[in-house]
Amino acid sequence: MSKEDVGITVSKNEDFSEWYTQVVLKAKLADYAPVKGLIVLRPDGHSIWESLKNTFDKKFAKNGIRNGFLPVLIPESLLGKEQKHFAGFNPEVFWVTHSGTNEIGDRLALRPTSETLAYTLYSKWIQSWRDLPLKINFWNTALRAEIKATKPFLRTSEFLWQEGHTVHITQEEAEQEVMKILDIYKNTVEEELAIPVTTGKKSEKEKFVGAVYTTTMESIMPDGKALQMGTSHFLGQNFSKPFEVKFADKDNVEHFAWQTSWGVSWRLIGAMIMAHGDDQGLVLPPKVAPTQVVIVPIYRNDEGRDKVLPKVKEIQESLEAKDIRVQVDDRQGLSPGYKFNDWEMKGVPIRIEIGPKDIEKQSIVVAKRYNREKTNLQFSEIEKVVEVLDEIQKNMLEKAREQSKENTKYVSDYTEFKLKIEEGGFFNAPWCGKLECEEKIKEETGADIRVIPFGSEDTNSKCMYCGEQSKSIPIFARGY
Repeated sequence: MSKEDVGITVSKNEDFSEWYTQVVLKAKLADYAPVKGLIVLRPDGHSIWESLKNTFDKKFAKNGIRNGFLPVLIPESLLGKEQKHFAGFNPEVFWVTHSGTNEIGDRLALRPTSETLAYTLYSKWIQSWRDLPLKINFWNTALRAEIKATKPFLRTSEFLWQEGHTVHITQEEAEQEVMKILDIYKNTVEEELAIPVTTGKKSEKEKFVGAVYTTTMESIMPDGKALQMGTSHFLGQNFSKPFEVKFADKDNVEHFAWQTSWGVSWRLIGAMIMAHGDDQGLVLPPKVAPTQVVIVPIYRNDEGRDKVLPKVKEIQESLEAKDIRVQVDDRQGLSPGYKFNDWEMKGVPIRIEIGPKDIEKQSIVVAKRYNREKTNLQFSEIEKVVEVLDEIQKNMLEKAREQSKENTKYVSDYTEFKLKIEEGGFFNAPWCGKLECEEKIKEETGADIRVIPFGSEDTNSKCMYCGEQSKSIPIFARGY
């Protein structure tokens, strides 16, 4: 028996970090690559990413966004055209300095993000107002030197993501695009991954380098740490000016364009694992599950096999006709109990058990992974599996919302905040808006402003750190 076959050996509540790593590896979502900081995506992990990709692509297309492709190498001279951006990423950049044994001269950066490359090209492609808006999304890998505290899906030196880059005639249109994308992100994460998010803006300190402002969606994980789930940035003209992304208006007067950029990465998969998994392993929301239903035939001999398998095939075809992703586990030499544990580890939403006695009763046993509840369905009711999957998806989101509420607190006293932050969680706390207070809180507690929720403006309270009048009630937390 291989190490992969051994179940989770630690409790989620007792050693969250080790539990998470074991689930990633033993549920066969990913494995470590030979190079430190890199991981290999296995078929189930890739399937989940592809499911999200397909959903995003459909929504992007409805918003007039098309997909393109960008190379991974960026000349150092291009990065230097936007000094703030370059300075922000320089410590994390991998550099290519040789071609074979020959030095190449101008170093090439392995793409940490694509603004500089994309906007150099946009300046060539855009001539007049007729070329706008330009909306392109790129499904890429990005590379940033994360060598020390690596964790699969959450912090790796190379990661899968999408990055969108749009160009607009007016500031208003660009800012509307920022919010449209944030809404797409929020709805997809909640509807597909069953993870509740809080949306708002980043502080000036935490915004994306080069952006006018950054909007974000944040979630609180079961261990009390915050996770940034995605960002949508209003870039203003901060990139269009150095990269000369200009257009001629209807009167042939030249203007600098207004721009946005936005992205999510495969850390969404990490969030899903943390939010829903349990001590038995992975728990998958039905919408993204590579296998939604596994059928386990139970029999002791050839007679039982011949009696059960035809019905299994019939049920499989019936479910597949409803576009349900089904697998039949007819592996030989393995007990039903072993198979049950194996599929529970992989998080398949529904397990159907069927043996000779079930054939006689004209029914099947339906086991739900997320709460381990078992029910019986008559053969004539097999189509109700669709309803059960929908119910599981809905209930998983509701359960996650309850967990998020339990992990969210309001604190106005800094002494109390310093004590409670050790327990983890989201903390709504009044803030004066000053960088000095934000930096001191981070320095003294390790917590930063994760998000300033929309509608959280507040002038009736006192900043929890300095006691001056507050401007908003952001969410503070320690994060990944």
